[in-house]
Amino acid sequence: MAVAILLAAGAAFCSALAVVFQRVALESAPSAQGLSPRLMAHAVRKRGWLIGLCLMLGTFALQTTALRFGQLSVVQPVLTTELIFLVLILVIGFRRTVGWREVAGIAAIIAGLAGFFRSAAPAAGTSQPTSTAWVVLSAIVVVAALGLIALGRAGPRWWRAVALAASAATLFAYNAALAKTLTALLRDGGLPRVFESFDPYLIAASGAAGLVVLQGALVAGPITASRTANVVVNPLVSIVIGITAFGERLHFAAGSITLAVVSIAILCAGIAVLARSPLVTGAGPGGDEYLANSETKLAASAVRPDPKLRR
Repeated sequence: MAVAILLAAGAAFCSALAVVFQRVALESAPSAQGLSPRLMAHAVRKRGWLIGLCLMLGTFALQTTALRFGQLSVVQPVLTTELIFLVLILVIGFRRTVGWREVAGIAAIIAGLAGFFRSAAPAAGTSQPTSTAWVVLSAIVVVAALGLIALGRAGPRWWRAVALAASAATLFAYNAALAKTLTALLRDGGLPRVFESFDPYLIAASGAAGLVVLQGALVAGPITASRTANVVVNPLVSIVIGITAFGERLHFAAGSITLAVVSIAILCAGIAVLARSPLVTGAGPGGDEYLANSETKLAASAVRPDPKLRR
């Protein structure tokens, strides 16, 4: 399980870095574009967004490898440390200072994860759910994702951001479940076995759909709302998928169910506190001042050669 946790933490770091690049790139996107093809057309013209996309591919590779060694109910909750890495990136990259809100949020996330793993002790189930389980799961995910998108078409901006981000998180959780079965297919039959199944095609479709919906969430409303919903919903849906479809077992000792529930509540509270932090949202005294107009600096620093190498 330790290997899975380390790889998942690496995926969380790549994801946090991708968020910074893509959020900066989308600062210039008109909010009226919302969830539309024009938004993606705007995004792909931005170098920072493309760098973020490459980082997201790296996130997927690390996450998939982590799922090879661990369960959904272990790997996906660890991905919530993305917010912790996001704070570190913003402190180092944008010279921001850490306040009580960031310290409290980070402490709550770490305590919640530790409490959940200690109390629930997730154990492996099957690496390949039955065909019936996949059909039922796929139908539920499609209905839930489309329903949340429909709910995100109206209402205040914070609600639209929450609904769209929750839809993206549901798709990403489903994508992670597919990635876990992909590792089993690779182990058992190699590449020929993989492309004989629907897994790689469903992974591509669900990943692309989740990416598009997430971009819509980022411009639909406050980043606090979209990041909180995305980071909270993803692990919760993954735990449910792990238990129901993959047969993963949570071993509760006497009285530990209460500890597990409290730990999850603390984890979610930490996510909510950290996601609302001005440091995470990019809000300074003048608004999003340290995220706005940062695309050129970020993109240039990512491709600028090390001065020491030119000596």
